[in-house]
Amino acid sequence: MRLKFEGIFRMCIRVFLITLIMGVFAPGLALCEQDDDLPDMGSQSDETRLQSEIETLLLDYETHWRAYDPLQDARLKGEYPSGWPDIRLPSRKKEAEEAKALSKRIAGLGGAATLDIQIMDAILTSKIARLAHDPDRIPFTGDSGFYSLPGFVLRSARITDREDADTLLYLIAAIPAYIEANIQNMRRGLAQDYMAHRDPVATTLAQLQAITVQPPEQSAFFIPFATLPDAFSPELAADYQEKARAHIEEALAAYRILSLFMQETYAPSARQKAGLGHLPGGAEAYQAALVHHTTRPDLTPEAVHKTGLKEVARIRAEMEGVIADTGFEGSFADFLHFLRSDPQFYADSPEALLAEAAVLSKQLDASLPRFFRKLPRLPYGVLPVPDEIAPGYTTARYMGGDIEKGQAGTYLVNTYRLDQRPLYELPALSAHEAVPGHHLQIALAQELETVPDFRRSYYATAFGEGWALYAERLAGEAGLYDTPYKRFGALSYEMWRACRLVADTGLHRYDWDREEAEACFRDNTALAPHNITTEVTRYIGWPGQALGYKIGEITIRELRREAETALGDTFDIRAFHDALLAEGAMPLSLMETRMRDWIGHAQSDAEME
Repeated sequence: MRLKFEGIFRMCIRVFLITLIMGVFAPGLALCEQDDDLPDMGSQSDETRLQSEIETLLLDYETHWRAYDPLQDARLKGEYPSGWPDIRLPSRKKEAEEAKALSKRIAGLGGAATLDIQIMDAILTSKIARLAHDPDRIPFTGDSGFYSLPGFVLRSARITDREDADTLLYLIAAIPAYIEANIQNMRRGLAQDYMAHRDPVATTLAQLQAITVQPPEQSAFFIPFATLPDAFSPELAADYQEKARAHIEEALAAYRILSLFMQETYAPSARQKAGLGHLPGGAEAYQAALVHHTTRPDLTPEAVHKTGLKEVARIRAEMEGVIADTGFEGSFADFLHFLRSDPQFYADSPEALLAEAAVLSKQLDASLPRFFRKLPRLPYGVLPVPDEIAPGYTTARYMGGDIEKGQAGTYLVNTYRLDQRPLYELPALSAHEAVPGHHLQIALAQELETVPDFRRSYYATAFGEGWALYAERLAGEAGLYDTPYKRFGALSYEMWRACRLVADTGLHRYDWDREEAEACFRDNTALAPHNITTEVTRYIGWPGQALGYKIGEITIRELRREAETALGDTFDIRAFHDALLAEGAMPLSLMETRMRDWIGHAQSDAEME
C-alpha cells in the first residue's frame, strides 16, 4: 500500500507542477484585452486540454519505458525484476513503433513543452535512431555484455522473505531463454554480415569461460541464497537452496551453449577490421551512437576528433609542467616508464589497493560540504570487480544502489594485475566513480521527488560521465592531489579521456587499426599497457560511448566559467553545483539553457542586494 500511495502522491505533485508551469507559459493565461471581466473560456479550455495531453503523454511514456526496461521498473518500485529485457526482434520493432508514435504526439503539442517533455523527446529521438540500426546484433562490448547482467543483478540481491526468494528463483530460471534470444540476435547479425570485431569476441570468450567453470554454489547466481534470513526454517532454507542449485545448473548449461556458439560459430566469422564503418550501414550507426552518447545532434566525428587533438595538446603541456616540478631528469617517455615500473607506485595486495581506495573515498566524503549543500541519503561501499570478469574489465565502475531494498551504491575497483593499477591514479579514479562523481550524481537523481519516474533512472552519458570527469577536477580543488605524482595521475586520467575522442573517432571514422588507436594513450598517458589494451578493445566494441566524457566535461567547465565571470565575487560554488544536479540527467543543450537561466537569476538577485 505504501508504494501505491507514493505513486499517487507523485502523480498529484506532477499534475500540480505541470499546472503551475503551464500557468506561467500558456498564452491562454495572458491578461485579456476585453471590456468585461469574464475569463476567456475558450483559452481556458485550450489550456486545460493541453495540460491533460501533457500529463497523459507522460503517463503513456512511463508505461512504455517500464515495459521495455523491467530492471529499472523493478528498481523504482523497490522490487526485484521478474524477468530480463525482451530483446527479441519483434519486441524491438514494437518498441520502435511505440517510440515513433509517442514522438509524433510530442510534435503535436506545438512547442508547449515542459522540461519533462523535452527530456522525453530527446530520449525517444535517440532511441528511434539507435533501434533503426538493430544494435542487438552485437550485444556485448568487449568490456561486458548481456551475459554479465544476471551476475550483477543477483550478486547485489538480498532475500528478506519468501516473495524475494520466489522472484529470484524465477529470474534465474529465465536466464536460458534470455541467452537463447541473444544468440538468435547474433545469428541474425552473422547472416547480415553485421558482427563484432575479433578482439571484443576474444574478451567475451574469456569471461564466459570464467563463468561456466564455476560450480553452482560458487556462482554469483547463488549469492542471495547462500545465507537466508532467520525467519526461514532450516527445512525451508534447504528447499530454496536446492531449487536454486537446480536452476543455476540449467543457467550454467545455457552459458556453456553460449560459449560453444561463440567459439565455434561466431568467433571464426568475427570482423577483422576494427571500425564500425566496415559493416553495412556502419557509418550511419556510428553517427547515431555519437549523438546518443554526446546528446549533441549536430556533432560530427570530424569535429569530435579535432576537439580531442586540441585537448591532448593542452593537457600535454600541463603534464610537462608537473614533471618539471618533480625534478625528474629525462624525457617524457622516460618519466612514463618510471611511473609504470617503480614499485613505490603499486599496492602489494588486492586488500591494500581496496583499503587505499576506501581511505581516499572517505577523504572525498569529508570535502563534500565545501562544494555542495544538498547531499544524497544513500551511502556507498568499495568492493572488488568480480574475479570472473576482472581480466577484461575496465579499471573501476560505479553500480547504483537502492535505498528501498537497503542496497548501497558500489564503487567497484579492479584488483586484477596489481602491477597495472598505479596508486597515483587512484585519487582521480575514486573521485570519478564514487564522490563527488557517479555516486553523488546518480543517488541525487534517484532521490528526486517531483519528477516522473523515468527521469530518476535516466542516464545521459555526456551528463553523467561529463559530471564524473569534472568531479576529478573538484578532487584537485579539495586538495586530494597533494603530490606531483598524484597531480600527474589526475592529468593522465584527463588525457585518457581526451585520447578517447581521438581514438574512438579514429577507429570508427578514419579507419584506424588498434596500433594507431593505442598510440595516443601509450605516448601521452601513464596508463599501464594492460589498461590501454582493454580500453581500446572497449572502444572497438562500444562505439561512441567514450565520447560522452570529455564532451560533457568541457560543457560543464564552460558553464562554470560563464557563471564565475558573470557573478564575480557573488559566485557560490555550492549553489552552482546544486543547481546543475537539481533536475537529474538531461541532454547537454537543456543543461546549458537551465544553467544560463540560473546565472541570469543569480545576477538579478545579486544586483538587488
